[in-house]
Order: sequence, then structure tokens, then C-alpha cells
Amino acid sequence: MGKGGKSHEEEEEENMAAWLVGLNTLKILPFKLPPLGPGDVRVRMKAVGICGSDVHFLKTLRLADFVVKEPMVIGHECAGVIEEVGSEVKHLVPGDRVALEPGISCWRCDLCKEGRYNLCPEMKFFATPPVHGSLAHQVVHPADLCFKLPDNVSLEEGAMCEPLSVGVHACRRANIGPETSVLVLGAGPIGLVTMLAARAFGAPRIVLLDVDDNRLSVAKDLGADGVIKVSTNIQDVPEEVERICKVMGGGADVSFDCAGLDKTMSTALRATRAGGKVCLVGMGHTQMTVPLTPAAVREVDVIGIFRYKNTWPLCIEFIRSGKIDVKPLITHRFGFSQKEVEEAFETSARGGNAIKVMFNL
Repeated sequence: MGKGGKSHEEEEEENMAAWLVGLNTLKILPFKLPPLGPGDVRVRMKAVGICGSDVHFLKTLRLADFVVKEPMVIGHECAGVIEEVGSEVKHLVPGDRVALEPGISCWRCDLCKEGRYNLCPEMKFFATPPVHGSLAHQVVHPADLCFKLPDNVSLEEGAMCEPLSVGVHACRRANIGPETSVLVLGAGPIGLVTMLAARAFGAPRIVLLDVDDNRLSVAKDLGADGVIKVSTNIQDVPEEVERICKVMGGGADVSFDCAGLDKTMSTALRATRAGGKVCLVGMGHTQMTVPLTPAAVREVDVIGIFRYKNTWPLCIEFIRSGKIDVKPLITHRFGFSQKEVEEAFETSARGGNAIKVMFNL
């Protein structure tokens, strides 16, 4: 028997998590963990960030083709401390601090075998229905998706490896290097990590666009070479492209659309030099009307990204070495009570001066 006359099994059932139980409704409820497999670890969560997708699920119970049909544990940007390891785990021990990559692919399909496991059709990804997420006291996860953090990298920074991975993957897809001028459309969390990643990859000139003065101010503080305030009116694109080219010193070699709207994509296609690339990172609109033919005759390549692959070691190294500082992105912190969970999601959804909202468990 455990404390207070409870059996060991009953104690384990006291693992609590933040459940999305309905539209705009989160509840902290018990979360029973699956049994620990030989290649798994049990991790005590210590830092979990809120992503825009978490907020979208809360507000609409869906994101693209993913629909929340039954209660689901939320959260996927996370880091914690190993509590228990499976019988075949050799590289981790209890007490190790780790960042978790949230997607478990099948490793059997052709895409996985090619190394493009982020496109696996059988992907099981934290807090993408019907898979439960990681805003919980403890989770069970494959050990090979848990990456040990160096002593000078905090657990919060470990959790930031997830959004940073999106920026790193985008920069790899677009072949960013020391000769690449970069335009980033959207200065939200993903736009900002894309900027930080592009700088770490060596981009000499990076300009950000946004409709919000506060976000542009943050981008400038984080090292943007130029910032431009734009409107939401698609009629303004030609004039704004002129301004962009003036600030960039010509068309951008690579433009990252981190919003994914008709206007941002139209702007990116026109502001990118002939022979350049537009990388669509944000997924604001499922369907867009954009001037594709004029971009095609200038041989502007359009590339997409979906999540990331093999990015955690590089993200950790960028943070460890000081090449990237993600700490200024964390603007709000909350504990793990019912009231604080609700407040944290409201803060993230409101936007304003909130960039990354982080739970400390």
C-alpha cells in the first residue's frame, strides 16, 4: 500500500493533465498513463508552452482535417525530467533533463525509410486528435524522441526546441546560408523563430513584416535588420512590395510566409527575386488566390513545410552555443492549476504583447 492507504496503482492514477473537454473548455483531470514499454521513458513534465494550434483546437475543436471528437489532453511543446526508463533504454537515466520531440512515426512506410518521417501517414503527434498531448504531470514517450539537455540549457529552453524546430526545418528546406537575404512575413512566434534560425544559418540580411507595431518592435530587438508595418488590405500589395525591395536592397532571395494568407503569399511571391524561393510556413488559409503565373515565369520556387524532422540536436546546439537565444520569446509564465490553465490560454489567445506563454509544472 502507498501513502494514505492507497495502492501503487491508485497513486499512479493521480497523474493529472489539462483536458480539452469541449468548446473553450479545459479541465484538469486524472490522466492514466500507458504501461512503460522496453524502449520508453516516463517523464515528469516541467515546462510546456502553448502553441497557436492548441488555442485553435480550444476555440474550434478542429485544425485543418483534425477534429476533436472526444476529450483530449492538450499541449506538445515540452521538456521535463526522466523518472523511469524501459528495460532496453541505455542512453538515458532517471534525473536526466530532456526535451521531447512530440511526433511518433511508424518507421515502416516509404516516407519514413526515406528519412522524411514528418510526412508519415501514421504519425502519432501529441495533442493532434485522437492522440493525447503533454500538458500533464507525467507522460510516457519513446526514449529515442527524448533529447538530453546540456547543463546550460534550461527546461523552458528545451520546450522552445519545438517551435524553433519549425524555423530550422524551414531554413533547411530553403537552403538558407551566408549569401541568402531573407524576408519573413508575420512576426508571431513562428515568424520570430524562423528569423532566429535564418540568422543562425548565416543569413546576412533579414527583414520582417507585420501588421502589429509591438511584434515588429520585438523583431527589431531580436536582431531583425529591418521591419516594415503593412496593412491587411490586399490592394496595398504593389506599394508595399516597393517598400520591401527598398529596405531589402532588391528582391529577397528567400521569403518565408509565416501567416499563410492570400495577402502574405501574394506579397511574398512579388517581393522575391527571380530565381528565388517562397517557403510557405503558416497555414492561415486552406485555399488561396495568389498571382502564381507571374511568379512562375520568373522561376520563383514555392516550397512547403510540415512540422520538422531531425531538428532537436541542432536546436539544442544552437541554444547551448548561444547562437540562438529563445529566452526573450517567453513573455508569460503560469503554474498548473485550473485557474492558471484558463488564464494562460486566454493570454495566449488574446495576443497583444504575449509571444510564448509557458507553463511551469
